[in-house]
Amino acid sequence: MKRRDFLKISGAGALALACAPKQRPVEEPAQMQYRTNPNNGDKTSLLGYGCMRWPMVKGENGKERIDQEAVNEMVAYAMDHGINYYDTSPVYLQGQSEMATGEALKPYPRDSYYLATKLSNFGDTSPEGSRRMFEESLKNLHTDYIDYYLLHSLGANGRRSYQARYVDNGIVSWLLEQKRLGRIRNIGFSFHGPQENFDALMALHDSGEMHWDFVMIEMNYVDWNHADTRRNTNASYLYAELDKREIPVMVMEPLLGGRLAKVPADIADRMKQREPDKSVASWAFRFVGSHPRIQCLLSGMASMDPLIENCETFSHFQALTAEEMDFLEEMARRMKEYPLVGCTDCKYCMPCPWGIDIPGIFQHYNHCVTEGTYAQSAEQKRYHQLKKAYLTSYDKAVPTVRQADHCIGCGACLPHCPQSIPIPTELRRIATYIEKLKQDRL
Repeated sequence: MKRRDFLKISGAGALALACAPKQRPVEEPAQMQYRTNPNNGDKTSLLGYGCMRWPMVKGENGKERIDQEAVNEMVAYAMDHGINYYDTSPVYLQGQSEMATGEALKPYPRDSYYLATKLSNFGDTSPEGSRRMFEESLKNLHTDYIDYYLLHSLGANGRRSYQARYVDNGIVSWLLEQKRLGRIRNIGFSFHGPQENFDALMALHDSGEMHWDFVMIEMNYVDWNHADTRRNTNASYLYAELDKREIPVMVMEPLLGGRLAKVPADIADRMKQREPDKSVASWAFRFVGSHPRIQCLLSGMASMDPLIENCETFSHFQALTAEEMDFLEEMARRMKEYPLVGCTDCKYCMPCPWGIDIPGIFQHYNHCVTEGTYAQSAEQKRYHQLKKAYLTSYDKAVPTVRQADHCIGCGACLPHCPQSIPIPTELRRIATYIEKLKQDRL
């Protein structure tokens, strides 16, 4: 029996073996949670694999390449444990993600998993370039069709971006033709941006100008009601708008770039008091999965440990109660009190033309803030110890020539950040903080 046929027979709840006797044991083996797409009947695993963070190693030429052996091992584990949705892009990991994903999935029947990739035509919007990107995706992924094809990151400029990248060049019409031919099964878009841009994209759907089969949004318990609305939209609004139109929702950043797996110590303690046997990350995953319109949420599992843990969470999935939702709202408010940079480590800003390790700087800074190793003032208890620890760990995490004080403010990174972070401003803030640390001027 093929895997997709098996999933269709099994349903979205706990999966029973086809040959199981009618008298089932009291406790059945845990199985991955699935959601049925009401529009096409697809049964996708609630946990999907985000292929933006495959592990990297140094190649013989000194350049970074994806560790294909590790990817193969993780995909094998994922497939064995019921993950059947894989999301990638031509631009992820210096253009290597699609090839690595396709190679890892090649041994499995094509109808045993769903593929999602994107038309990431940021630099070349020509019809020839866009068509070539689609054809190369098919080649890289060893397939003749894409299940879920996304117009990549339409949020920053909304309707203008859609018009310039997909309409004026005739690509939307071409994509719809590919869908008619069966080379694309579903067309949607991914979104980071202000509400008015999202509303404009929904207006296309409402008018019939463009039918969205699905939409991918950033959603987690912090962004639910506490997104930076100068640059983004509360996920509660995005979800409600998609829900009322009955558009299936795919979710990115359920862990907010990993920050909700490593929350500040006081928040982690409160979570552990309530659920000693559950991970901090499981709270965030359960929050997203508790919303019924969610078709699939993505996790960029870069090693076996989070993969195993997340499969466990979604094989014993428990939706949150109303009281637990209120608890996470309180935790979200507490999270917003910390002076964190809103970086999700997507690396879209890289490479910096001046060699600055932008995500590395932000990730180190955020880690120190959440771990409580952030020196705030000379009057602080253990100030000198914290100061030394920060400066030492910073030099280890980021080479001197790639640190924040080398940023010249050219702004080349700004158009690429899906979170619309004022990157040069944040780098200057961190560089100033470090200089004050060195001079004991905090």
